[in-house]
Amino acid sequence: MNQPLPTEAELAEVATVTQRIGESMGTVLSGLDAAIEATLSVVLAGGHLLMEDVPGVGKTTLARALAASIDCTVGRIQFTPDLLPSDVTGVSIFRSDDHRFEFRPGPIFANVVIADEINRASPKTQAALLESMQERSVTVDGHTRPLPRPFLVVATQNPIEMEGTYPLPEAQRDRFMAQVSVGYPSPRHEMAMLDSHDGVDPLSQVRPVTTTEAVARLIGIASRVYAAPAIKQYIVDIVGATRRESSLRLGASPRTALQLLSAGKARAAMAGRNHVLPDDLKSLAPSVLSHRLILSTEARLAGRKTADVVAEIMGKTPVPTEARDATPRHAAAEVRVTTV
Repeated sequence: MNQPLPTEAELAEVATVTQRIGESMGTVLSGLDAAIEATLSVVLAGGHLLMEDVPGVGKTTLARALAASIDCTVGRIQFTPDLLPSDVTGVSIFRSDDHRFEFRPGPIFANVVIADEINRASPKTQAALLESMQERSVTVDGHTRPLPRPFLVVATQNPIEMEGTYPLPEAQRDRFMAQVSVGYPSPRHEMAMLDSHDGVDPLSQVRPVTTTEAVARLIGIASRVYAAPAIKQYIVDIVGATRRESSLRLGASPRTALQLLSAGKARAAMAGRNHVLPDDLKSLAPSVLSHRLILSTEARLAGRKTADVVAEIMGKTPVPTEARDATPRHAAAEVRVTTV
C-alpha cells in the first residue's frame, strides 16, 4: 500500500529534532560527527546499533548521551561472563502471600537499552537479545510480553582479539542495523575533551531535547520517504555482489537489504528530502554491511578487512547516473547506469 510522501513541515521537524539530538550528543564527545550521524540514521530507521572499538574511546559515553537526549526509559546492562539470560529479560518470582508467580521485568524493558561490552557475556546470554531485537517482544515462562515503543538497543563491544571476549553469533550481528567505530580523537578534539571533562561530568549536564512520542513520529515520517525502483535495484545489486565475492565466506542477508533501505530513507529525511539518493546508500553501506560479512580464510590470512571488501564492491556496482531517476516525479523514468 502506497503511503503519502512526507510533507515539508514533517521533514523540517525531522531535521530540527535530529539536529537537537546531535548537538546534545556533541556536547559530551566532540569530533564524532560521522558516528553521531550514523547513530541518528539508525534511530530514525527503527534499528539497533553496534559500537565496536578499543576500551576508553567513548562508546558507552556516546550511547548514554543518546539516551540522555531523549525523554525515555533507559535500561543499562553490563555484560559479564557470569551474566544470565534472566538478568536481561527478567524472571518470575513466586509470591507466597497469594500463591502466584509475579514477573519482574529485566532491563530490556526500556525504550533505549545500553548493552555494554556485549561480547564479554556467554553466547547463551547474548542470545537472550535475539527475540527482543527482531520481534520487539520477550517470551518468559511461555508468556510473550511486548516491549515499549520505540525500542532501540545500543550495544558496545571490544574487538574480538581482546582477552575475555566471545564473538557475536552471525544471527545476532545481522540484527544490528549498523556498526560504527568511535576511533581515537584528534589532538584538537582530545584537548577539547580534557577541557570539558575537567572537574565535571558532561553527561550530568545533558537534558532531554525530545520525547519518545516525537521519536516514534519521526520514525513513521522517515518510513514514508520515497525509494525509486532504481534505488531498490541498486540495493539488490550491492547485496548480491557480496554473495558472489570470492573473498567472502558469508555475504549479506535479505535483512541487510531491508535495513539498508530503511537507513537510506532515514538519512534522506534528515537531509530534508522526501526521496532516497544513491549517495545516501553509499554513505551508509560500510556501516550497514561490514559487520554482517565473513571473510574467507584466504582473505583473512592476507590481512583484508570486510570494510575494504565493501569499499571495492561499492566502487564496482553501477549506480543511477542522475538524481532525477530517484525522485517521485520521475518514478517511471528510464534509468541509465554507469560504473563509478
